[in-house]
Amino acid sequence: MGEVLTQNEIDRLLQALSSGELDAEEIQGTGERPVKNYNFARPAKFSKEHLRTLEIIFEHYARLLSTSLPVYLRKSIQVEVINSEAVTFSEFSNSLNNPVILGIINLAPLSGSVILELAPNLGYAIVDRLLGGAGVPLDKVRDFSEIELLIIERILNVCTNLLREPWQNVVDIFPRLERIETNSQFAQMISPNEMIANVTINLCIGEVEGLMNICLPYLTLEDVIDKLNTKHWYSTMQSEEEDKYVDTIEALISKAPMPIKAVLGNSTISVNDFINLQPGDIIRVDRKVNDELNVFVGNIRKFTALPGASGDKYAVRITSVVREEE
Repeated sequence: MGEVLTQNEIDRLLQALSSGELDAEEIQGTGERPVKNYNFARPAKFSKEHLRTLEIIFEHYARLLSTSLPVYLRKSIQVEVINSEAVTFSEFSNSLNNPVILGIINLAPLSGSVILELAPNLGYAIVDRLLGGAGVPLDKVRDFSEIELLIIERILNVCTNLLREPWQNVVDIFPRLERIETNSQFAQMISPNEMIANVTINLCIGEVEGLMNICLPYLTLEDVIDKLNTKHWYSTMQSEEEDKYVDTIEALISKAPMPIKAVLGNSTISVNDFINLQPGDIIRVDRKVNDELNVFVGNIRKFTALPGASGDKYAVRITSVVREEE
């Protein structure tokens, strides 16, 4: 607790401030400012807000994976985002084992590339499933053959293409799988001390469970890092959803069938005359040949028109629009 001043000391201090003998800014500057330690080896480039927004993006991505991959693998797929963290690229690369499945993905127009790491047991299960097996991984880890990598590449292309939709609220990207590496030493895209955001996803293919890691370098996200906040995310998402909702309603309405009828005229006859009507009989209506017809949309009178023909079919030509006030 600081020193308590007496009333006389307070009065003298106020008198000195009013007379100009003391400067309030000098008094405030006499206190020591707290010093915050900064780790230059691990600069804090990703805030908690950035990481939380990345989790939201990849939760959407996880839902797309769980609905799209069963079409190719014919197996139940469960996908869940576990966590996101900011680490150095060296920490990420040192945690990789060989062999490993690394998909190098270009996110144009963003600079640089991201890495999608797939656990080897998931790769073996994918190969086994696409070749007609039950989707069981190998008991002993070995290198992937060229044919197996081509099969895995097909699924990674699907995973790559699904990245576009979750990122639309931040930036419109055009993801493209550049290559697949099975040795972590050939995936040194950035400096080992560069910070990355690593999003970990748990992927279950039937009974086989493994991890998928997405490595997002700061250099790649630098141009859009200000948009990686929940406020921007939800505001953009809400406006886009409203636009999509309106467009969907308009598209459905435009395809709805509308009953339209043009009434030539009205007449009243007896039931006996109606029963005895024969081809060639004439019914007198309340309109003349040159009078305009009423055109109804449903049961609402909307247009007036003149009768005529279009080719070998009867038709009407709209002459006026009936407003609601009419």
